[in-house]
Amino acid sequence: MSALRFGYVTGPVLGALWLFVLATTLAVLMSFATGDPIRPAGLWSLFWGAALGLGLVALRPGQGIAPLAAGVAFVLLAVIGIGPVASGESASTLWKLVGSGALGLATGWSLLVILGHLPGMGALTRHEFEEAVIRFLTGFGYIFFTAIVAIPFYVMVMTSLKNQSELIQNPLDFTIDLSQGWGLFRSYVELFADFNFGSYLWTSFYVSVLTVLLTLAFSIPGAYAVARLRFRGRAAFSRSILLIYMVPMIVLALPIYIAFSMTGLRNTIFGIVLIYPVTTIPVALYMLQGYFRGLPAEVEEAGLMDGLSRLAVIWKITLPLSLPALASVSLYVFMIAWNEFLLAFMLLDDPSKFTLTRGIASLNSSEIPRQHLMAGAVVATVPIMALFLGLERFMTKGLTAGSVKG
Repeated sequence: MSALRFGYVTGPVLGALWLFVLATTLAVLMSFATGDPIRPAGLWSLFWGAALGLGLVALRPGQGIAPLAAGVAFVLLAVIGIGPVASGESASTLWKLVGSGALGLATGWSLLVILGHLPGMGALTRHEFEEAVIRFLTGFGYIFFTAIVAIPFYVMVMTSLKNQSELIQNPLDFTIDLSQGWGLFRSYVELFADFNFGSYLWTSFYVSVLTVLLTLAFSIPGAYAVARLRFRGRAAFSRSILLIYMVPMIVLALPIYIAFSMTGLRNTIFGIVLIYPVTTIPVALYMLQGYFRGLPAEVEEAGLMDGLSRLAVIWKITLPLSLPALASVSLYVFMIAWNEFLLAFMLLDDPSKFTLTRGIASLNSSEIPRQHLMAGAVVATVPIMALFLGLERFMTKGLTAGSVKG
């Protein structure tokens, strides 16, 4: 590792790897945006990245000069045909030049952030070397995790906006024809008009809400008992809360199916509402008991000394102080119930009682156009995504508030 701790080594290595990452990212974005065959030129991107990294370390240019020079250079390289991004003959020249210029600007600026603190070509301290590597890995992490989340969602949305003939003609073309106007959303209209998705959406909503209420009703007293009360087996119970998750749900699915068939609960909403909390109560117990332990016991003891009963202390003192944790647990349980598929698939056969995930599974048929399946996936994803993004700060606060002990 010490052999890498020189500016003339660290600069080219990180520069080559970083330009390859950005060239791959740009190629994917331009392919999705234009439908043209665009790919990273592996050897050229590594070569020009190494050259750019070496130049930044050796010359240490100003913040405005490096991105501009890289942008102009990459445009010229694209014209010559030896740029970091390669494209087929059908690709638009304008898009090629604009993309190359944008890649140069982004690479020049970001490499300044990664390598700008290095003193020069000579030996680097351990701190300088590790900071450059950490900055590179941070940037790569942002790009990688954004890509694995955004690309599937983008493909799903674009496919849902196409018609059957377009998908048959070129299933890998993810561009859309904006001239169709509101006709782009015909799959969504047909989804609610012909496939009863409004009913599926409503069923998933009230089943998820009921699951949250039942989970809180059982997990709050259980978590409080584990956190505050003294009883035989308390430590063993606390340690075994999450043992149910050691058994895969697919192993439990068959016994549940047999039991529900024998008791008449299969193919009923009541049965679904009954079984969903079984999968959510353990994790809610675990989250809440950690939070309750973090609350100062002196506050509850003061309430007991003032004449309040234990139940009154929980209702008037503990629960108001635990609202962040309750909000995070409710959101987490709601997402579990909303996205649950295996039990719904095993226990529901009547289309009038389908949850959203079960309804989407019914669209996975050769007789139903693929765009309807993608539209159903978008309908299932967007509400829970909006809910999570809107309430994420409450979830983070609730998950971390009980982790710090005084």
